[in-house]
Amino acid sequence: QVQLVESGGGLVQPGGSLRLSCAASGNIFRIYNMGWYRQAPGKQRELVARITSSGSTYYADSVKGRFTMSRDNPKNTVYLQMNNLKAEDTAVYYCDLDQTWASTTYNYWGQGTQVTVSS
Repeated sequence: QVQLVESGGGLVQPGGSLRLSCAASGNIFRIYNMGWYRQAPGKQRELVARITSSGSTYYADSVKGRFTMSRDNPKNTVYLQMNNLKAEDTAVYYCDLDQTWASTTYNYWGQGTQVTVSS
């Protein structure tokens, strides 16, 4: 099993910044990918950013140029630096980890952390 613990959410004014962290522990393979998703009230969960084990990143168009995802492999931790936050970024942010063994992909989720952008 793998456990993911997110932190860093909170209330911030438009134009402000937050940094989310997600620490993974447990039975983690050598190669794994991690991602940040978000879900706003009444909306489906959407992918925000993703980082592979080699460090390649992907960003949703809505956050490109504002959000940066990074990882600290020795700590099994990923970060999401969010700048120039907008009201539409308000959501619960979830961290996920996926790893593959013997052609089976295992996916794990954190409990989520609330981000609220409001004046």
